[in-house]
Amino acid sequence: MSMLAELVEVVIGVDTHKHTHTAAVVDARTGAVIDRVTVTADPDGYTELVTVADRHSGLRAWAMEGSGGYGAGLARHLSDLDEMVVELDRPVRPARRAGAKSDLIDAERAARDALARTKLAQPKTGAERAALQMHTTARRAAVEAASDAQRQLHALVVTAPEAVRARFRGRTTRAMITVAERLRPQASAATRGARSAQPSTGTDVEVLAALRVLKALAARIRFLEAEAAAHEKAILALVRSWRPDLLALRGVGPIVAAAVLTAWSHPGRCRDDAAFAMLAGAAPIPASSGKTTKYRLNRSGDRQLNRALHTIALSRLQYDPATRAYADRRRAQGKTDREIKRCLKRYIARQLYRQLEAPSPA
Repeated sequence: MSMLAELVEVVIGVDTHKHTHTAAVVDARTGAVIDRVTVTADPDGYTELVTVADRHSGLRAWAMEGSGGYGAGLARHLSDLDEMVVELDRPVRPARRAGAKSDLIDAERAARDALARTKLAQPKTGAERAALQMHTTARRAAVEAASDAQRQLHALVVTAPEAVRARFRGRTTRAMITVAERLRPQASAATRGARSAQPSTGTDVEVLAALRVLKALAARIRFLEAEAAAHEKAILALVRSWRPDLLALRGVGPIVAAAVLTAWSHPGRCRDDAAFAMLAGAAPIPASSGKTTKYRLNRSGDRQLNRALHTIALSRLQYDPATRAYADRRRAQGKTDREIKRCLKRYIARQLYRQLEAPSPA
């Protein structure tokens, strides 16, 4: 018997969508479906789902895929009612050669998949975590868009007429943005018109377009950078009010701390530091054969959390004497730099987990 079947009488599997949620009530002992329902994805629909569950048993659990996406509203509603919710990363889906696919089938699979698991995961919760998630997502989008705009600026300068390109030659990216921001396309066009009474040539039109587009790109870059800075300021304020102790760790800044906190969510979500390392994609994966004993890269888990661990490892390798001494010792033992970084990320995951599970000083 699975762990969940020992705790509850029924499991409600939910297949979440943008406008509707489909649920299947499954008997925890037999695995038989005893009820099905489709409701709207709004507070009235959530209340209806709870009413359906009340008709069957008070000892119940909810199995959901997408509790951080389409199912976020339902997960929040159930959390407010102190319901037991199991988060599914992705229910097992056998090959559908006969085209067996529907919301009801997926809801049943979610419930049975939860019953088959021996290790249950909790969904992310907490107002602070949700606020950090929104700010980090918006900041990441702003940073990526600003980088795209900078690449467009470089590409347009390369193909611009020489009269425009000469202004940017030999300058750094930041200096190019400043030059483009100060361009005055209309004034340049008026100056050229005063010099000659002849109609504008094709070259004049090209120059004017290049000046306008470069100035617009510079304005876009500045706006996006200001937006990213505002989000970073809000992230720093949230981290300081929630878990300021993280910022005292070497290599941990507000962005790294936000990535760690949004993945960790709350105490007890990860049962131990090994589970947290697996969540971060930092748990070693055995790749031994014969007399060779080694471990390979773990490509699973939360990649943003893995990136945060990687950032901490790089920072400590550069600035922390103890970490540099450890790297030298392992390098003398025959470890490659890549293997040393993997070991460091596993140690950092353990340190972060113990810090997070300790009572918050805030």
